[in-house]
Amino acid sequence: MDQTLCCDAQRRIDVANSTTLNGIDFVEVVDVGAQFQQGLRVHFLRAPAPAGITVAHVRIGGGERFTGIVVDQPPTYDNNVLVLHVSQPGDFSTYTLELVQPDGSGLPMAGMDPVLSSAQFSFKVDCPSPFDCQPATSCAPAVPVVPELNYLAKDYAGFRQLMLDRLATQVPGWQESHVADLGVALVEMLAYVGDYLSYQQDAVATEAYLGTARLRTSVRRHARLVDYFMQEGCSARAWVQVQVQADNVTLPAHTPILGGKTGATPVIAKAAYAAALAPRPVVFETTHAATLFQVHQQIGFHTWGDRRCALPRGATRATLRGRFAQLKPGDVLVFEEILGPETGLAADADPTHRQAVRLVGVTIDDAKGQPLQDPLYKQLVTQIAWAAEDALAFPLCLSARIQKGSTETDVVDISVARGNIVMADHGQRLVVAEAIGEVPQPTLFRAPAASGAMCNATQREPVPPRFRPRLAQSPLGWTVPFDPADPGASAAALQQPDASSAVPSIQLTGKLEGQSVDWFAQQDLLGSHADDPHFVVEPDDAGVAWLRFGDGTHGKRPAPGTQFSASYRTGTGSAGNVGAGTLVRIVTDDPAIVGIRQPLPASGGAEPESIASVRAKAPYALRTQQRAVTTDDYARLAAGLPGVQSAAATMRWTGSWRSVFVTVDPFGGGALDAAAESRLAQSLDSLRMAGHDLEIEAPIAVPLEIAMQVTAKPEYFGAEVSQALSQVFNSRVRPDGRLGLFHPDNFRIGQDVYSSPLYAAAMAIDGVASVQITTFQRRGEPGRAALDAGVLPIGRLEVARLDNDPDFPERGVFSFVVRGGK
Repeated sequence: MDQTLCCDAQRRIDVANSTTLNGIDFVEVVDVGAQFQQGLRVHFLRAPAPAGITVAHVRIGGGERFTGIVVDQPPTYDNNVLVLHVSQPGDFSTYTLELVQPDGSGLPMAGMDPVLSSAQFSFKVDCPSPFDCQPATSCAPAVPVVPELNYLAKDYAGFRQLMLDRLATQVPGWQESHVADLGVALVEMLAYVGDYLSYQQDAVATEAYLGTARLRTSVRRHARLVDYFMQEGCSARAWVQVQVQADNVTLPAHTPILGGKTGATPVIAKAAYAAALAPRPVVFETTHAATLFQVHQQIGFHTWGDRRCALPRGATRATLRGRFAQLKPGDVLVFEEILGPETGLAADADPTHRQAVRLVGVTIDDAKGQPLQDPLYKQLVTQIAWAAEDALAFPLCLSARIQKGSTETDVVDISVARGNIVMADHGQRLVVAEAIGEVPQPTLFRAPAASGAMCNATQREPVPPRFRPRLAQSPLGWTVPFDPADPGASAAALQQPDASSAVPSIQLTGKLEGQSVDWFAQQDLLGSHADDPHFVVEPDDAGVAWLRFGDGTHGKRPAPGTQFSASYRTGTGSAGNVGAGTLVRIVTDDPAIVGIRQPLPASGGAEPESIASVRAKAPYALRTQQRAVTTDDYARLAAGLPGVQSAAATMRWTGSWRSVFVTVDPFGGGALDAAAESRLAQSLDSLRMAGHDLEIEAPIAVPLEIAMQVTAKPEYFGAEVSQALSQVFNSRVRPDGRLGLFHPDNFRIGQDVYSSPLYAAAMAIDGVASVQITTFQRRGEPGRAALDAGVLPIGRLEVARLDNDPDFPERGVFSFVVRGGK
């Protein structure tokens, strides 16, 4: 037998179908009674088994330890099986059983196929083995001989010289060096290609590190690995008033609003929208649907019959003239001065006296459910309240007395409230969805690994095609989602969106075999599953947006043949921070909508973060601890929560576990109600250590008692100095917006109180010649220690308090005596 290895045993099939020849199929080793492994059962390819087989026809060869094994009993038949008995069992090597002619010639027995007249077997085939009994057809690949190369060659000249040196050893008879020679030309062409490939390798090495990367996409991915998100800019926002001539007018979301010149047609039909975009005006879109009412366009303030009235700076409440049942918390009103307080003319109105407020309370009925009204003037009224963050930044004049010649006239509605306010953000949506391409079919296949198993069929593994489409128009808009149903944010906060929360304004649709699937943009694909239709938008240095899809593990890989179309908006950054009155046209077919106004400038538009900024900030992202372990961690994280001025923390053993008591001092010195405590505890719950209970508590208020003697200068009245002292040394917000010296926001938890700021504040008042503090102590704890030291110690969980309220002297007392002066 030769040593040819074949994968298909076709000869066995042909012999089994033959009518003249037979062959051995396999040899089975069995036990004969107590005689271990001394029986052989020879199976043939076809029945019947050859007749007349004797001991002389059987020859057994092979073996290493046990050789010379022979058949020691006459053969018998069991149907189509030849049964033999051998003299002894064999060893672990391979034996060969042959059926030969009895004349000793060694030729195959008559009627037996010469190839299949013998069969190999093992006496130990039934012994336990961890290996597969299938024989391996090993065709080991040849080991290639790799020439010795100089890997320091990285440019054109180096590659050219390297190839010429190699040719000198392989083709020593080739001596041509002229540039026109075909061989030299081929060498130089390959050196040119190698130079470009070498540049690509260097570029890959450069982009592999945050400190050396030059491409925006590389820097963005590096920053994400250290939990830092590179912000790609943010679209500006603007409050616009939609003017209507009917009630219950529905304005759909994504209604385009265009800029234009004064006097331009205020309403553009949808059919004329494409033509209106030809001059490339600034384009905004409404962020939410709204229901509009004609009575909300201009609302007067009710002053309860008083004249020459104004809403002071810091006001958060007002009364409107009329019953406005459609107003609700979450609605936005714009307070606007429409007449000059001195002349009563619209031209003299101060355009800076405009402010948007978001309502947190609307009252139209009294406690008995009756319509709220002014009983003296029989005027229905509506009381409104807005968020403290939207407190008026300036005094708003409501009515004034205008003198014209010798006549004085009382003028109302110097300022009014305007409703039908809708938020719009910067960005122009494509009129028609853009086809961005089709996922190509795979054209490359990975070469199968050389396994050495020649009979195993190998399947070519296709290389997934690279599909990274780009958007034709730029820059892509990035907006912060706005939920009108969320009443938590104030109007001021909504006008300044957080650029780090901006998401791309794009929707993708993939169509394959008649099925459409929507794909959604994500910040990254690290949390996406294998079947999630997610993608990432990656703007390059020129602002062109490229789309990256998943790899089948993190995010779904789009199937070849999928056709994608994109609907997106362009426009972002500071270009959208347009001035008031820029947006003057609205695109709609509703005849009830008659115009648009932009009373306030747009704001919030931010440019994409620079690469230098990411390099400076990203390495510190991992160093910002986002968990609380020690008490200092709890205090630091609590102090960073909205509405918290300062915080301290104490860890105590409460019997079965440790509890962390976080002492919180809110802005304004207000009390912590149950809702505020629950909100703070929920914010800290995800940051606390497992096994730590968390409790929120208020600080211990320390009332102060301070007395002061002030000497007034001779040229000043003592009463004027006393009034000036009262305006400085109080716990209120002063008319100019500054805080009184004893305002709660001037004291932190654990902050000691020094006497030097008191001296400095008093001496800064005009007319004060000298100051002497006579009492400087905790209320009810007399002593001169703090007065002599100039500092009043405050405990770690305490906060100083001095309201100087005569009804509540236990909240702190301040007194002064003014001497001298006129």
